[in-house]
Amino acid sequence: MTSYGLSKIVSLPYAQAVAAITAALKTQGFGVLTSIDVRETLRQKIGAEFRPYIILGACNPHLAHRALQAEDEIGLLLPCNAIVYDNGDGSSSISLLDPAQMMSFTGNPALEPIAAEARRLLQAALDAVA
Repeated sequence: MTSYGLSKIVSLPYAQAVAAITAALKTQGFGVLTSIDVRETLRQKIGAEFRPYIILGACNPHLAHRALQAEDEIGLLLPCNAIVYDNGDGSSSISLLDPAQMMSFTGNPALEPIAAEARRLLQAALDAVA
């Protein structure tokens, strides 16, 4: 696990973990705007085999709007990425990008409270997944 993500291992099969974090994000006001099936993309593009792995682009429109009002270029860091991957033992790993870490390098103090709120909501979503 990394210093730039909020992570946990859950005792759920991959598909159930994807559904669980998607639902938990929704309860915290985030919608999933994009979904990249990394396994299928690697298979199609370069013929490589990889374990089940998905990247979800999650967005809370209220927080995104506030961030965009504070800095036009912040769209480069949106949406918040979430990943889920199969650990191969019946468990799955779920990680969410820590918005406080991402926003810290912008040097814009107006983004700090927005990032802190996003982090709190994302952590709540992660905590909700059993």
